[in-house]
Amino acid sequence: MVDLEGVEKVFRSGRLEYPALRGVDLTIEAGEFVAIVGPSGSGKSTLLNLVTGIDRPTAGTVTVAGRRIDTMGEDELAGWRGATVGIIFQFFQLLPTLTALENAMLPMEFAATTPTGEQAERAIHNLGLVGLSDKTDHLPSELSGGEQQRVAIARALACDPVLLIGDEPTGNLDTETAAEMLDLLGAINQRGVTVVFVTHDRELAARSDRTIAVRDGLVVGNGSS
Repeated sequence: MVDLEGVEKVFRSGRLEYPALRGVDLTIEAGEFVAIVGPSGSGKSTLLNLVTGIDRPTAGTVTVAGRRIDTMGEDELAGWRGATVGIIFQFFQLLPTLTALENAMLPMEFAATTPTGEQAERAIHNLGLVGLSDKTDHLPSELSGGEQQRVAIARALACDPVLLIGDEPTGNLDTETAAEMLDLLGAINQRGVTVVFVTHDRELAARSDRTIAVRDGLVVGNGSS
């Protein structure tokens, strides 16, 4: 599902350079449930941004779901991302003036791959998967933090992705709710979706199939959780 070879990422500001990744080789198989751990500034989020095509590598190759994405143009990359990857963020990033249903439909409207008449039905189905069938008409301000993150997961599933990426998806939740989110991600993984998530919580990481440890821009650990 994911294959990185010799990946480097250098951020530049004027004459200063900051090497975020220093030559990463990494493979994630289809159907895996993978946690990425490491201290702040280790390169975890940069790694995810390269896998989702949000950033491009300074050197090396990034292949995801059989496609070499580091050579794609912006339009091709946007289309590929919309059809292939679902992304869950730490701070939910729901639009506050839209209902749960409308937020869950947004990616379908942008990707334009789901017929208009089927978008609401699919979004309702996804909200049902995350346990929010009774909250479709609620605004984000009317939902708890855990419920907002469930909407964010339903939104990430909108275009039926083969890869679900979570950048600290439990980092803004209390311990009990975070554990519930991991249960939900595990259930989604059991449906055949490859799940990769970043976390600072070693206990949550231990519930994955495999933990990848990143430090100073290098993969320093890669084994079963």
